[in-house]
Formats: sequence, structure tokens, C-alpha cells
Amino acid sequence: MREDKQMLVMTHLSQLLDLVTGVGGFIVPLILWLTQKDKVAGMDMHGKMILNFQISLFIYSIICIPLIILFGLGILLLIIIGLIALILPIINALKVSNGEMPYYPLTIEFLK
Repeated sequence: MREDKQMLVMTHLSQLLDLVTGVGGFIVPLILWLTQKDKVAGMDMHGKMILNFQISLFIYSIICIPLIILFGLGILLLIIIGLIALILPIINALKVSNGEMPYYPLTIEFLK
């Protein structure tokens, strides 16, 4: 296995494709994880972390839909989810480039 911080940083930043394409932020990290997890040191852990975060954001967004209809709170929560989806990948990409461990709060652990 080889060390490749740039690949790990790009994997975290690839989540931002969601803001452009709607689904690229899940598909690109998934492809990078599946193709590089045995080649790049740490990719398996980072890939699982990113996919768990993306799946969690999707579930939280789905939960907001009935909250929009019932209380109107869902709109505020969707804005917060959008900000989290924008800010956390950038923060964690910076952490990875500095050799620190990334962290995605409120992430449900589907892949272990």
C-alpha cells in the first residue's frame, strides 16, 4: 500500500459534487473507495467514513420532508444539512492534508 494524502483529500472534497450534480458526491467517493481501498493506505477507513456521512445526510434530508409539511421546520433543517454538507468535507479535507483524523458528527455507522 502506498501513502497518498492527495487522493484522500480529493476523496473528501469529491463530496462537494453533490452541490453541483446532486448525486456525484456519493458516487465518486464510492468509486474511489472501491477502486483504491487496497492500494492507498487509509482509503478503506476514509471511504467508509465518507459513505456513512453521505448516507446519513440523505436519511436526515428524507426525514425533513414530512417536517416541512407538518411544522415548516424541515426547511430550516434542510438549510442546516446543506451547510453541513458544504462545510464538513472542506474541514475534513484540510485535516487530512495536515495529517489529522477527520470527523463527521451525527453520522450513522452503516459500513464498519
